[in-house]
Amino acid sequence: MRALSVAAMAIVIGAVGAVSYDANAATTAQDTRAVSIPAIADVIKPPPGSRPVGAYVVTTGTQNYTCAATGTYSAPSTPEAQLIGTGGRVHHFAGPSWQSLRDGSLVTATKVKSAPPKDGAIPELLLQVVSHSGSGVLSKADWINRLYTSGGVAPTGSCTAGQTVQVPYGAVYVFWDDPAI
Repeated sequence: MRALSVAAMAIVIGAVGAVSYDANAATTAQDTRAVSIPAIADVIKPPPGSRPVGAYVVTTGTQNYTCAATGTYSAPSTPEAQLIGTGGRVHHFAGPSWQSLRDGSLVTATKVKSAPPKDGAIPELLLQVVSHSGSGVLSKADWINRLYTSGGVAPTGSCTAGQTVQVPYGAVYVFWDDPAI
């Protein structure tokens, strides 16, 4: 991972961790403080009023590509990653889905927007949560950002149909609560 990404990840985790802690400790029904997570491209920012509820960094992860009948890795990837952050450990897998290893809460999301990819990295994303299961650290998430990406890009060149390749990647995932939903 790039050194800048590691520093940026620490800033995001620290900022979201402080806000999440404050939000959990608050006794008021509404927290109107504005929080700025650094360097989120305008195109993938969550809706105005959304509040961060957790941030997680990929400790180990791959984007898994399967070769299509055309002999290229043209199909979307499937993630397989372990994350750690403000709410403990999270498993990220096909769906795409995220499940807390602490309390079993689970969310599945769909891509809404992407930022132009940086060289050698998968794009940063805004995803909308489409299903929740259980209660816990992920149960309030309505939006997810994939930020500070590195690696994970599909291989180029020809391949044998059905062949699967695992490409390591790194990212920070920020989960957001949208009071309007």
